[in-house]
Amino acid sequence: MREWHIADGRRLPIGERTLVMGILNVTPDSFSDGGEFFSLDKAIAHAEQMVAEGADIIDVGGESTRPGGAAIVSAAEELERVVPVIEELTKRFDAPISIDTTKAIVARAALDAGAAIVNDISALRFEPEIADEVAKSGAGLVLMHSRGTPGALHGLEPVADIIQEVTSSLRSSIEIAEGRCVQRESIVIDPGIGFGKSQEQNLELVAKLDQLVAAFPDFPLLIGTSRKSFLGRILADENGTPAPSEERLHASLASMTAASLKGAHIVRVHDVKAAMEAVRVTDAINLAAARP
Repeated sequence: MREWHIADGRRLPIGERTLVMGILNVTPDSFSDGGEFFSLDKAIAHAEQMVAEGADIIDVGGESTRPGGAAIVSAAEELERVVPVIEELTKRFDAPISIDTTKAIVARAALDAGAAIVNDISALRFEPEIADEVAKSGAGLVLMHSRGTPGALHGLEPVADIIQEVTSSLRSSIEIAEGRCVQRESIVIDPGIGFGKSQEQNLELVAKLDQLVAAFPDFPLLIGTSRKSFLGRILADENGTPAPSEERLHASLASMTAASLKGAHIVRVHDVKAAMEAVRVTDAINLAAARP
C-alpha cells in the first residue's frame, strides 16, 4: 500500500480509499465562507464538526485566494490568524493539520505550531523556501498548479493546452522540491481547478484527470472543486446568473465523484459529511472495477 509521508513520522494511506481534506478558512473574505469561522471559537467548533464527520485532514487557510479577493495579507496578519487555530487543533484532535499558505515564514510557524502538511497553491513559484521548511520538518507538501503572480492568480488568458501546461509546470515544481531535499514520498500534486483556467479547461482537467494520474505515477493527486465558480456557471439561471456558492453542494459532489472515479486520491471539500458519503460509494465502485 502506498503512503503519504507527513510530519512526526506519520503516514496516510493512499489508494486504500479516497481521503477527505476539510477546509477551514480563518479569513474574512473567502469566496464561500468568508468570516464564518474567523473567530477562534467558531474555527475550533467547525473543525470539531469536520473531524466528527470523518475528515482525514483539516486544511487551515489565513489568506483568501478567491477571484476578486482583497489584497494580499501580510505575513504578520496571516500568522495571527492561523497559528492560534493550529495550536488548538493539534491539542484537541488526532487528524493531521495542513497549512494553506504561499509564505515560508507562515509555513515555518505553522509547522512549529503542530501542522503536518504545507499546501502551497503556487507550487513553490512564489517562495521556493517553503520546500526548505518542509524538508527540515519532514512534513507533507501539496504542490498546486496555478499561473500568474500573487494577487493575480485569476483572469489570465488561458493557455492552449491545459493538460500539457499543468504537467510541465508540476514537473518543474517537483524538481525544485526534490532539489531542496523534500522526499518524494512527501509530495502530493493538485491540478489547481479554477486557478488560471477557463471554464472549459476546468472541466477538461476533471474529465482527463486519469491522464495526470498516469503522468505522475509516483505522486498522489489531490483535487479541489468544492463550491468553485465553474460549477456556479454550469448551474446558472435563465438570465445567466451563476448559482451562489451556498447552492453548489450537489454540483460539488458530482465533480468530486467524477474526479474520484478518474483516480483522485484526496478531495478537498467544504461539506465533509456529504463528501464522506460520496467517496464511500465511489470507492466501492472503483473497487468493483478493479476486480478481475
